[in-house]
Amino acid sequence: PAMAVAGRRREAAEYYRGQRVPERMEEALNALFPLRPEDLFGELANYFSKYSKAPVIRKLVGRRVLNGVGQPTLEVEIYCTVKNCEKRICSTVMSSYSQIPENALPETIEADEKERNASVNTAVEWVNQSLNTMLRDLKPTDQCQIDRMLGEYFTNKVEEKKKIQEEEEAEATLAFTSHTPSPAPSVKKKEAKPGKKSSVAEKPIPAAEPAEPVLCGSLAIGGTSLAMAKAGATISHVPLYLYIALLKHDQESPEEMTLPLPMVTLLNCEKISPTKLKLVKEVMLIPPVHLSCKEGIERILDIQKEMTKLLEFPGKTHTSQLGDSKKGKAQTSEKKGPSQFLKRISHLGCLTTGYDDLKQLVLLMQTACNNTGLKLGTDMYLAINCAAHELMDYEKGKYEILSGTFKSPDEMVAIYVELIDKFPFIIALIDPLRKEDRQQWSDLCHALGSKCYLIAEDAATHISKLKIDQDINTPTCSGVVLKYINQTKVSDLIELTGILDGQRHITILGSPDGESSDDSLVDLAVGLGARFIKLGGLSRGERVTKYNRLLAIEEELAKNRTLR
Repeated sequence: PAMAVAGRRREAAEYYRGQRVPERMEEALNALFPLRPEDLFGELANYFSKYSKAPVIRKLVGRRVLNGVGQPTLEVEIYCTVKNCEKRICSTVMSSYSQIPENALPETIEADEKERNASVNTAVEWVNQSLNTMLRDLKPTDQCQIDRMLGEYFTNKVEEKKKIQEEEEAEATLAFTSHTPSPAPSVKKKEAKPGKKSSVAEKPIPAAEPAEPVLCGSLAIGGTSLAMAKAGATISHVPLYLYIALLKHDQESPEEMTLPLPMVTLLNCEKISPTKLKLVKEVMLIPPVHLSCKEGIERILDIQKEMTKLLEFPGKTHTSQLGDSKKGKAQTSEKKGPSQFLKRISHLGCLTTGYDDLKQLVLLMQTACNNTGLKLGTDMYLAINCAAHELMDYEKGKYEILSGTFKSPDEMVAIYVELIDKFPFIIALIDPLRKEDRQQWSDLCHALGSKCYLIAEDAATHISKLKIDQDINTPTCSGVVLKYINQTKVSDLIELTGILDGQRHITILGSPDGESSDDSLVDLAVGLGARFIKLGGLSRGERVTKYNRLLAIEEELAKNRTLR
């Protein structure tokens, strides 16, 4: 036994010498002795941690959770092997996005809910099984490699689905042919179609492009990519926004960083409300660039409080519209009951209301600002989300801008030109036209491009297609709202924002309707150098947490003297 013990000691000594343990121990002791730290062993642990192996992915955990509006979505957790121990590093919760407009039929909404449920369940399965196995033992800091593998996995899934659909279509065609005695019925159907085509031809507008298909389970790709970026930042001991900036600039740390200007939604004007105005979906406030983010948000909160007062008393509102802000403040008409204008806080985190015309709405905004001692065009600016794709009446071939009032795409251009000329403090229009009306987008940019940002949100296609060809997949515009949804990967955003920067297009990071409590979108916007960030209103926890994150980043950059 004594000889065995001696042998093990010799083996241990050789092993430790091979790992240079005695040499490094001496270095550590010599380095720490002059400091004489209070926690000697803690300092020794810190000293030796730099020699430990880089963390690797141990497992991924996918989980079904709820987003801010109570809809199911995906959470992805990352566990790594760190110093021989399994450790939970981070998690991310994906925001969900629906292409269903607010005036959709109940059966359409129900079908969308079923599809969303199936997609989330499939995404959970992908994360817990295929992706968990595929990414195990990789370094979470290898973002490009991981995103490439996720992209290949997604492409394979798309091909699988396409093959299954082709087989199903072939079987259906075969079954139809075998049960059809003569070709007469199909001839009748073909005769019925020209009538429809001729009626459409009378309205010379481009047909609506079909909704872009979303692969069931695609949330798993975006969720895993973003979770890996968060894990990489955590392991690298840097904030996520800096980690994203380093990825975008090939690991070269920027000397200064700029915060995106917030587009804060103040009013959500429902298009299905009994009031007439349909042209406006969101009214947003943009603070001037010389203000800090904190100062800008404080101003917007003051305006929001004043707007709430104006909407609670319709009589007070009408007085204010005359532009006499003092008279509006002094108005003390009795409250006869809940106002028909102010209904509730929207899912966008703002006041929900409705109006009969655009002038009424803009004058109310002016009154709210005047009553707080602010002037539109100097102390605050407006942006309007028109969501024009929800206005088109395809039978008439025109946009319904007011109840019963229809305008052609060319007439819409004239309306916007008149609007901006009359109210120059409106500095951004989002989705003023459908993406199919490309000629009118071009005309609008030619007329207003130097006065106003013309932004494509729903008028822009998914990020995957934007990467392929922006000229084909986006109308002529000033910039694009990018949303981190479905199969979007961090690398996609980095690549696309680089392309947009090169084309002098502005980038806006946008928050989808089904927002989650995850605040990573703000870090993405800062790290990517977005010009604006569109987060909704200053209510609802899932919205406010992002504004709080923006304020925290501003404070951190100012403290480090890297805020431009």
